[in-house]
Amino acid sequence: MTVRLELLLRIAGVVQFGILTASFLVPRVLDWRTTLAALPTLVRQLMWVYGGYVVLMIVSLGLAALFLPHELTSGSLLARAVCAFGALFWGVRLVLQLFYFDAREFLTTRWLRMGHEALTVAFTLLTIIFIMAAVA
Repeated sequence: MTVRLELLLRIAGVVQFGILTASFLVPRVLDWRTTLAALPTLVRQLMWVYGGYVVLMIVSLGLAALFLPHELTSGSLLARAVCAFGALFWGVRLVLQLFYFDAREFLTTRWLRMGHEALTVAFTLLTIIFIMAAVA
């Protein structure tokens, strides 16, 4: 079971870096340069800082899952806490994706619609893998 879970965590690491690749397209697809220009400077700066924190969190979880799966499946309290955090992080993102964000006006091409659906699948997969690791 542990070996299989370690493999799933490595897959989760790769998936998270795939999500980062997609997230780097967001400012261009949503035309942040124009959209955010009307906002006060501090609000624009906060948007970029919050985005940076999210990126750093995904990088951290991705690196841990990719390179430290044995430690994450060790059963230690810290390992369980990190995995529980990963499950919460991705679970909240999944709920936002399904019930809060309305991206319809931006899903103008088949590729964008497919990408949106792929992200939903990825968020679900990551939530499940991190839950499994947290309770294993």
